[in-house]
Amino acid sequence: MRKLITLLLCCVLSLTASASTQRGSSQQTATRPNIILIMADDQGYETIGANGGTSYKTPNIDRLAANGMRFENAYAHPLCTPSRVALMTGQYNFRNYTSFGELRLSEKTFGHMLRDAGYKTAIVGKWQLSERDFQAPFHFGFDEYLLWHFGMRVNGVQTPGAQGSRYWDPVFYHDGKLLPNAKGKFGPDVMADFVEQYIQKHQAEPFFLYYPLVLPHDPWIAPPGDPTPGEFPTEVTVAGTRGATPGDKESEERQRRFAAMVEYADKLVGRVNAQLDTLKLSEKTLVIFTGDNGTFPALRSTINGRQMNGAKGRPTDAGTHVPLIAQWKGQIPAGKVNQDLIDFTDFLPTLAEITGASLPAGVTVDGRSFAPQLRGQKGEPREWIFCHYDPRWANFTFTRYAQDKQYKLYYDGVLYDYRQDPLEKTPLAPTSLTPAQEKSRQKLQKVLDTLK
Repeated sequence: MRKLITLLLCCVLSLTASASTQRGSSQQTATRPNIILIMADDQGYETIGANGGTSYKTPNIDRLAANGMRFENAYAHPLCTPSRVALMTGQYNFRNYTSFGELRLSEKTFGHMLRDAGYKTAIVGKWQLSERDFQAPFHFGFDEYLLWHFGMRVNGVQTPGAQGSRYWDPVFYHDGKLLPNAKGKFGPDVMADFVEQYIQKHQAEPFFLYYPLVLPHDPWIAPPGDPTPGEFPTEVTVAGTRGATPGDKESEERQRRFAAMVEYADKLVGRVNAQLDTLKLSEKTLVIFTGDNGTFPALRSTINGRQMNGAKGRPTDAGTHVPLIAQWKGQIPAGKVNQDLIDFTDFLPTLAEITGASLPAGVTVDGRSFAPQLRGQKGEPREWIFCHYDPRWANFTFTRYAQDKQYKLYYDGVLYDYRQDPLEKTPLAPTSLTPAQEKSRQKLQKVLDTLK
């Protein structure tokens, strides 16, 4: 009898422990948010209404900022592939960037990291990275994909003209196969439909959706609802594009179409948020919106009463300053503005801290998590950010620089006060630096000397 009682007691304790473990596991799962990372293509900081921009209508992105946190000092690289490599791997480009449109198959990405942590993973949008015969997105940690700028290399051989359109009559690849029946469809809508289906399908489990939009990159097109049909081609290559010319008919039409494309990109952000609200996932989902580099140089915008041209491809502020807005209802304080410096290597460690994922093993992660800031805490803000820029494409030139909130120091020793001189026309004379300027110069020089 005594043995029977002891046995029953052990069973009860075992069941209690098991139930407790299951509750703990479900509680842990409940605190791990879904992640939706949306990245616009060629859309600088100045294009967003919440940032003070007045040239475009961005009500849905502005609503993200009102419900979450807006960062005023987030910086990407001047061009898309360098930014994407840094964003996905958490490493500065001198460690792992090889050439434009490439990411070495040996690299570890946030796709690997979150898939290994138990997340369902997908990428929908612009790829422009290594392909490995349609398998690369799987290889880089994504369970599913729908991609443009893909399928251009078959058996390692470049296929001329295979890129196709990202807009009307799009050429997209879905999990290794050319997407059929795309004639007459608008590419961004096709991708948005896929995103909605993905969220619907995985709403009961943690998911990571990387959504690099194809908008509002050139060619300047008429999105659905725009009265002017057809495409308006890029004027010349980015590096040689002249600035916007007020009063010039061609420049004004390009400007008008870009505005329509920005507003359509905002509409796509609104579709994501509306579905999260409908499925009651807003308190379970971290939504991040950013851009991959500055706006195209032939476009002008007004921000806080000041007119400026975009500077995509160039390392000036207008080429690298990007929007960064995060919403996670119930977790991120609403309506907050953060002044901390953020660079693109910071995203991977931030997602790791928020989800409890382990950082990729055997890899130097250069980024610093801003997860505490998202929760309203001080965190460990950066004193500087760094950029190694070597695009190896077109006629863009190599450069390296480090910057704090006021000054930017290039590898050749040239120092700018980029807040007062955003176009970087007048270097600070080395013999006339104030004590504060000299202190910043020494700090930034140490960064350049260390990161090689």
